[in-house]
Amino acid sequence: MSLAEERIETLAERLRLPDLPVFLPQIAEAAVAGEHSYTRFAEELLAACAAATDERAAETIARLAGFPARKRLEDFEFAFQPSLNKRQVTELAGCAFVERAENVVLLGPPGVGKTHLAIALGLEAAGRRYSVKFTTAARMVSSLAEARGSGSFTRRLARFCRPRLLIVDEVGFLPLDAEGAALLFEVVARRYEHGSIILTANKSYGEWAEVFSGDAVLATAILDRLLHHSTTISIAGESYRLKDRKKAGLVKLPATS
Repeated sequence: MSLAEERIETLAERLRLPDLPVFLPQIAEAAVAGEHSYTRFAEELLAACAAATDERAAETIARLAGFPARKRLEDFEFAFQPSLNKRQVTELAGCAFVERAENVVLLGPPGVGKTHLAIALGLEAAGRRYSVKFTTAARMVSSLAEARGSGSFTRRLARFCRPRLLIVDEVGFLPLDAEGAALLFEVVARRYEHGSIILTANKSYGEWAEVFSGDAVLATAILDRLLHHSTTISIAGESYRLKDRKKAGLVKLPATS
């Protein structure tokens, strides 16, 4: 390494641009070959450094979010779910709803891709350096109930209220008791107009009272705050998890008359 390269590396460290020495030779060579101006050369070098920084930040956010898997939007089979508006989902992937602290509710039976879409939108948000947390409804209320008993409720609640985007999966998969329903309301109420929620549910809105211990008043209060600034996407297709088994003849279809 030359003395000039050593000085550049030292300066890059001071400026917290660790990728600059990595990109410099390649971009400098391209600049000379293309007879680029000094301004264009500097712009391309800084753009490459910024992109690398954003990529690392997005990976850190995604890792801390707690996603159960990495599912991208480009891997979603829209053709298999014709009831889904691809343009609407693509617009949501721009994450303007996160910037506006709005919500997204994904409704549909098990296996239609609600969780896949929720994770994919969460990864898009992480790519834009918005903080994200993924949880299931059951895990969240269990965690909050435990914290309330141990005296750490305020700190635990902050975990679900602080991120710019909170993803709550599987609402309605298991019924919530009165305490669990009240804790879910606490999170929704605190995030109202302050942070976005993506929520997946296998129950229609008319069935939410059943999920919340038959408490129609609480269900209405949750829906009132959740839906005030929100987009609802209903998926009325077949289960992804069953399609391959059907193709293999492992699942018998009902006889038609």
